[in-house]
Amino acid sequence: MYRKMSTKAVLLLNLGSPDSTSVKDVRAYLKEFLSDPRVLDIPSSSFLRSLILNYCILPTRPKRSAHAYSQIWQSEGSPLIIESRKLQENLQKRFNIPVELAMRYGTPSIPDTINQLKSKNILQLFIVPLYPHYAMSSYETVVASVMEHLSKDIQPTSLQPFYNDPLYIDALVKSAQPYFKEPFDHLLFSYHGIPQRHLRTSDPSRAHCLCVPNCCQVASPTHATCYKHQCLETTKRFVQKANIPPHKYSISFQSRLGRDPWLQPYTDHRFEELPKQGIKNLLVICPSFVADCLETLEEISMSGKDSFLQAGGKSFIQIPCLNNHPAWIQFLTQKIQSWI
Repeated sequence: MYRKMSTKAVLLLNLGSPDSTSVKDVRAYLKEFLSDPRVLDIPSSSFLRSLILNYCILPTRPKRSAHAYSQIWQSEGSPLIIESRKLQENLQKRFNIPVELAMRYGTPSIPDTINQLKSKNILQLFIVPLYPHYAMSSYETVVASVMEHLSKDIQPTSLQPFYNDPLYIDALVKSAQPYFKEPFDHLLFSYHGIPQRHLRTSDPSRAHCLCVPNCCQVASPTHATCYKHQCLETTKRFVQKANIPPHKYSISFQSRLGRDPWLQPYTDHRFEELPKQGIKNLLVICPSFVADCLETLEEISMSGKDSFLQAGGKSFIQIPCLNNHPAWIQFLTQKIQSWI
């Protein structure tokens, strides 16, 4: 247990989840999520965003999403919340300062959690976004929300994106190694997708991302906020450490929404293409997620698996996210200890 008068605290942050699989709760969650201008970014027009959200998305998508959530829901609730709570509890056992948890959307909310910290007279806060990579719709929005609700007497420090941190890569490889013991044809790295325009928006120079040929490979300060570069770098470091040969892995992007171009290739397309290329035994890893959730359990392990097998594949395994793997807990422990 932490000391009651501690002036320091840690705040773990993730995306969030509906409170239940009811259409009502899923609609409320999606409305909050897609009302975020860093997610559904309609330039200079909150009216247009509201129009698209309320008349194009919310009338139909909540029912489909509620069904998807019902496929993965556990007796204790959302897998994302369950794994995040376990992580919080495991880290709290290691420290005598508060380790709190909040979600960008849904509960426990960032405002409510920060109010609890204020009541404990916290003066220094270590903000830990549970996102390895920088994106305006994940890392940026969660940090911005925390900063918006913090009082001036709390001094914040944020854990920076850790996509290339050797200890994170080590944890990722250790979590995957048991799945390499059996023969496999291919390892697909499926990262959460973002619209291509988000890369340009996050490029402070406005002249590198998607402008320079091979922009992700050309050294640039913009890589500090380039989601695609950071995904490629995670993959590069992973395969080097795990000794995966170049012909045995590839990268794709999942979970796109709308008709605008997103990062490619698309994961769902790859599931249909790979069997035609002779890939029959597939492993899939999702490094942009640190906890299993709708996007890994339903989109990949259920819908994705069905697509791959129907296209001619024979075996399909999604390597679980880091969840509460000891190496992942040790990575976060080391980061918190360094801050303390």
